Amino acid sequence: MMSVCRESPRCAGFTLIEALVALIIVALGMMAVHTQLNQYVVTSVYIRQKTLASWIATNKLTELSVQNQWPETGDEEDDIEYAGQQWHYRVEISVTQVPNLRRADVSVSLGEDPERILHTVSGLIEPPTPPGISPLRWLGRPDATR
Repeated sequence: MMSVCRESPRCAGFTLIEALVALIIVALGMMAVHTQLNQYVVTSVYIRQKTLASWIATNKLTELSVQNQWPETGDEEDDIEYAGQQWHYRVEISVTQVPNLRRADVSVSLGEDPERILHTVSGLIEPPTPPGISPLRWLGRPDATR
């Protein structure tokens, strides 16, 4: 006995409706993949910017803590070039309740959008050690040998 499908031309392949449904499913899948790849790119760019901004802020805070003079209170802003990109940073130095400490807040943003802060680092800065005195003796520790 012969099958009914072999005798009918309708069983030879996909119908137009079946082909369209298959194309719609493939298109939806490709759109989902495209959306996820786009989100991955946006996230990786943001993480790169955030990482570089944290390095810039930490470097500036380190500069402030190792310089030979105690930073004056107030604000300072500047633009720098780092990793092939323009950046903007703002440093706010303020007094604290402890007489020998000042607070430094360093905020970093992209040069083309200085209002959108990417990263902020805060730290405490002590006055520099007076010349000729070892840090331990200056702090009043009796075990200082120099």
